[in-house]
Amino acid sequence: MSAPPAADLSKLRINRDDPPPAVKRALGRVVWLVAAAVVIIAVVVVLGRGSAVPAQVVTVTTAAGGGEGAARGGNGAVAVVANGYVVARTKAAVSAKIPGRLAVLNVSEGSEVQKGDIIARLDNADYAAAVGQAEAQLASAKATLIETQSDRDQLQREFVRVRDVRAQNQNLVSQQEVENAESKAQQGGARVDAQLARVAAAGAGLRVAQANLENTYIRAPFSGTVLRKEAEVGEVVAPSVGGGLTRGAVVTMADLATLEVEVDVNEAYIARIQSSQQARITLDAYPDTAFRGAVRQIIPTADRQRATVQVKVAILDRDPRILTEMGAKVEFLQAARPAVAGAAQPVERPRIIVPAEAVRSENGRDVVWIVRDGRLQSRDVDAGPVSGNFREIRAGLSGGEQLLVGGVDNPRNGQRVKPNNQ
Repeated sequence: MSAPPAADLSKLRINRDDPPPAVKRALGRVVWLVAAAVVIIAVVVVLGRGSAVPAQVVTVTTAAGGGEGAARGGNGAVAVVANGYVVARTKAAVSAKIPGRLAVLNVSEGSEVQKGDIIARLDNADYAAAVGQAEAQLASAKATLIETQSDRDQLQREFVRVRDVRAQNQNLVSQQEVENAESKAQQGGARVDAQLARVAAAGAGLRVAQANLENTYIRAPFSGTVLRKEAEVGEVVAPSVGGGLTRGAVVTMADLATLEVEVDVNEAYIARIQSSQQARITLDAYPDTAFRGAVRQIIPTADRQRATVQVKVAILDRDPRILTEMGAKVEFLQAARPAVAGAAQPVERPRIIVPAEAVRSENGRDVVWIVRDGRLQSRDVDAGPVSGNFREIRAGLSGGEQLLVGGVDNPRNGQRVKPNNQ
């Protein structure tokens, strides 16, 4: 019988350099936590350094008695800013006086016409025939008038002859014959008068036919430029729109020499505007070009729903680039007060005007957010009503600040932002 194999006692040796499994697991967890913390810190640092919120920022400028834009030049500072549109004071939708089918159209968009020029013509063959018929009736009435006048003259001579014979010898002509001759002469005169009335009626009929024929010609009511064609050849036009295929106007025209800007000014600022006051006009299409203007009229009524008053500003600088219905901004200039020798001049408080988007309402307070050193800072202000997308800051700003106007929906103090113009 063989002996059992000897046991391998080397497997029972304890390696004191190898840590136990529990220690290994704890050490692994610590390593992962440290690595995660390092990653989070790195992300926070990167975000804090390079991911500032993009923001739209505007720099506030001030001028004595004026506001934003006053430093661009011009006589006087800006008193009020308002937005509006270019319109023509003399403008008309030209239509036909009678209904008919458009046969000829002599103009197109941009055509310049003089007062009385024929813009278009309707089909007028029937009206021309009516004129010919009226002329023939008038000629016939005049011919009949000549006949009745001849008969009247003959009867008048017969009456005179019979009367003279009776006066010489009563036995040759009776009194009854004299009276009959006189009656016929009077009847002849009456027929002439009636025929004169018929001639006048025929003349009036001819004038009516000629007027109807003239109404088929659509003429320019004033000298100006055609803005739009409202109808084409072959369409039926009428004095008023009747629906279906009927057109009301043939063309729309305006006198471009009467261009002006109509703006709505907040009634809180209307006291700063006077008739003939100088203004500076900037078109949305040409923001780098300013045109001179002057207040032509202040409409003597206010819009109660919008709390505005309409002001019409004449454009003094004529330019072919100015077109009707263009958007425009008008800056009403405040005239400088004449200096009085020996008298102390009053110091006017700088008037600050900012975009309306820069002022926010928070808990019933007007607040602006100032961008300083790349961070936001709120400040309470006393802001006036909106006028031309601008608001006057009565208190709270001194001028020169950079204000947040967009790009951040919920700003907070200390929030880092990056102006979009940097």
